[in-house]
Amino acid sequence: MDRIPTERRETRTGLLIILSSPSGAGKSTLARRLMEWDPVLRFSVSATTRAPRPGEVDGQHYHFTTPEAFRALVDQGQMLEHAEVFGNLYGSPRAPVEAAMNEGRDTLFDVDWQGGQQIRGSALGAHAVSIFVLPPSLPELERRLRARGQDSEQVIAGRMEKSRAEISHWAEYDYVLVNDDLDETEAKLRAILTAERLRRERQPGLGPFVRGLMEEQGA
Repeated sequence: MDRIPTERRETRTGLLIILSSPSGAGKSTLARRLMEWDPVLRFSVSATTRAPRPGEVDGQHYHFTTPEAFRALVDQGQMLEHAEVFGNLYGSPRAPVEAAMNEGRDTLFDVDWQGGQQIRGSALGAHAVSIFVLPPSLPELERRLRARGQDSEQVIAGRMEKSRAEISHWAEYDYVLVNDDLDETEAKLRAILTAERLRRERQPGLGPFVRGLMEEQGA
């Protein structure tokens, strides 16, 4: 797999890349491929109040914290998005994302439509690019879920119902990709990221560069 060419990352502001899809549409595979293509791309490590599971490392799999500390970060505006899931709190801390953004590094978020909404409405939302991945059809989505061999009929039915709710928010995203061919969808995802990185407003070094051009002899 070709990797992204080396670039002068200091000349641009980092992006917040929001990737959402219904379960089974290929989001996790696409996220993994995107990070293999560009190893400097960082994945947002969520904070959670649940206890670590065997083998999980603090700061690598999750930032493990207490409910009190988590809520304090929310109150201080230091969570880009957060939600309660089965009695535990989960969220995306702002500080490491902002630090990466200021270094010209992009951060990838694997979140649902609600998380994407919160990130776009956050203090860093102007730097967000949102991408929604659709399956080619609902029968194909169900086939993919069954092919995993991980879930019961009841769980699959629940995932399919949730998928319809997720898909209903497709129009809120900047880009929508139909994942009927994984390689083609990955290529489109790369193209989106490349184009967004080159937007004029995301290259703060362009102004001084152009002024230097204009001052060159013979301009």
